[in-house]
Amino acid sequence: MSIISHITLGTNDKERSAEFYDAVLGAIGFSRLPKPPEKPLAYERDGQMPTIYIYTPEDGRPATWGNGTHVAFIADTKAQVHVFHEQALKLGGKSEGEPGPRPHYGPNYYAAYVRDPDGNKLQAVCYASE
Repeated sequence: MSIISHITLGTNDKERSAEFYDAVLGAIGFSRLPKPPEKPLAYERDGQMPTIYIYTPEDGRPATWGNGTHVAFIADTKAQVHVFHEQALKLGGKSEGEPGPRPHYGPNYYAAYVRDPDGNKLQAVCYASE
C-alpha cells in the first residue's frame, strides 16, 4: 500500500488536461476514474493509491506550478517512458529531458521529464534493468 493518498495538480483548462492526462498517464497504466462533470479529473493505476487529481483552483485564481517541484510516476518498462514523453509532446506538453538513462541517479534509472500544458513538471521513471 502506498504511503501517499493522492497528488493534486492545478489546471486552467479541464478539457485540455483530460486529453493530455488520459494519454500521458494512460501510457504508464493509469486510468481515469468515472466522475460527474463538475468533479475534478482523477486517475489511478490498478485501483491503487495514490490517486492523481487535476483541479481548477478552488480560490478562483489561475493554476500555477511550483519551481523545483515535480511528480515522478513509475513506469514498468522503458518503452512506457518513451510513450509517456511522446504523448506529452503531442498534446501540448514540453520536454524537460528526453527519455534515457540517468546513471547519476542509479544504475537502472531510466526516465523522461515533461511539463504539462499548465506548466506542472512530470516524470516517468523505470527501474527495470531490461
